[in-house]
Amino acid sequence: MLQPKIKLTSEEMKYMALFESITGATTQDCIIDEKLERIIFVAKPGDMGLAIGKAGKNINMLRRMTSRQIEVVEYAETPEALIKNSLAPARLKEIRVTERPDKKIVVVEVDPRDKAIAIGKNGRTIDKTRMLVKRYFDIDHVVVS
Repeated sequence: MLQPKIKLTSEEMKYMALFESITGATTQDCIIDEKLERIIFVAKPGDMGLAIGKAGKNINMLRRMTSRQIEVVEYAETPEALIKNSLAPARLKEIRVTERPDKKIVVVEVDPRDKAIAIGKNGRTIDKTRMLVKRYFDIDHVVVS
């Protein structure tokens, strides 16, 4: 699947350059979430270890430099794989994509012990997942069950 045309602001490009210079990892996208004061980077497949750094060193340095929470998700070519990467470390049982004439909905069945992990504090993890799948695959809603 081709990556959709994504327009980046100059601020997002600045953060991507900073991320790449500190981590050495290639980033495909950057989303600034003003509401939750965080920056979400989408790393190239295979670059997660490089992006995070030993014991989270790179993430901590970026957090100090930007004064925002830093989250990194590994890019994937399919909505199912991107959802799995975005909700990690939650154990997913099943991902169902339902297409209706007016919208696409994804239902993610999670191991009951990991439901809180998948949703995140105040819904921040599932919000991140919704933002990413909307941006890349035009999926309107993600439901955790």
